Amino acid sequence: MSDIKIHSFRKIIHIDMDAFFASVEQRDSPEYRNKPVVVGGSPQGRGVVAAASYEARKFGIHSAMPAARAFQLCPDTIFLKPRFDVYKDVSRQIREIFMEYTSLVEPLSLDEAYLDVTQNHKDNPSATLIARELKKRIRQETGLTASAGISYNKFLAKIASDMDKPDGLFLITPDEATEFLEKLDIGDFYGVGKATRNRMQSLGIYNGKDLKEWDEIDLVKQFGKSGHHYYRIVRGLDSREVKSHRIRKSIGKERTFTEDISDLIWIEDFLRELAEKVALSMKSLNAAGKTITLKVRYKDFETVTRSITLQHFINDPVEIADTVIKLLDETEAGSREVRLLGITLSALNLTESPAGEQLQFPFMNPEPNNFGA
Repeated sequence: MSDIKIHSFRKIIHIDMDAFFASVEQRDSPEYRNKPVVVGGSPQGRGVVAAASYEARKFGIHSAMPAARAFQLCPDTIFLKPRFDVYKDVSRQIREIFMEYTSLVEPLSLDEAYLDVTQNHKDNPSATLIARELKKRIRQETGLTASAGISYNKFLAKIASDMDKPDGLFLITPDEATEFLEKLDIGDFYGVGKATRNRMQSLGIYNGKDLKEWDEIDLVKQFGKSGHHYYRIVRGLDSREVKSHRIRKSIGKERTFTEDISDLIWIEDFLRELAEKVALSMKSLNAAGKTITLKVRYKDFETVTRSITLQHFINDPVEIADTVIKLLDETEAGSREVRLLGITLSALNLTESPAGEQLQFPFMNPEPNNFGA
């Protein structure tokens, strides 16, 4: 018998675009289709994989992997530089589709978002039918595929979207959640990384059923505050709402170089270029900030930051650059080789827009069709 007691539940969809950056490149360049494609840095330098097509993944290539390693795994891989402006445009296009169905959309990144469709603009009682329609609209209007997960909370919807990739759709109803979670491999729990998985396995926790046998106090003893989280998620408990508005705390950009840099004039010129990009991002959000932070990572991976808080808000590229270059004097850049530089503005003048209150709607005698087709 299910141990999940739900008298009212939400209908949450998690949409995750399939190999988003790589898929956009394959869409725009037919000669790349059905071939291993990696978007990211050069394999000749210190670049990393930002996205890998499914053809590349068959060789074991995955995001965050060094590009040089990806080349070793598949020398025929096509390596492409990211085109973030294009990806952002496509992401905005997809988000506009979402907003036709619900105002409760919480973007997590350019390629994924949560949608609360408990009450929706289409008056459609089936979250599954909405998810199918969203996938169809995305394919028709962008030429790309997405995977969708549907459930009654964010945690389960996120797990569901990974269950049937690519171009998948997976539903976890309240009645199915207990059995599903008990059978789920511990490494497939969203939020359980490799180190935590290994730690859990050393304690005899290999799946949800094993995890469920631990009481909350013992989990906290072993995993700290995360123990509370593990105790709840294995029982299908996640009360987080889909938040359509977030307060942005900082805006910044950084870059890792393919070669270590020691030329101080080159570094200053680069920081002026980076300040232009940060200023552009600030102005696109109608934002300004008071605190400017310079980030410097040296050749040996030591990372330092230098900050200053001004008496006024700024978003002017010249003022940002001049301030950052003064902060540069407080580092060892020039005498030590640099592999990364970054600029961040914080203490922003942004305020939270009223998002309204998300209501919980009771369902009398809920049936599976409230979720499914």
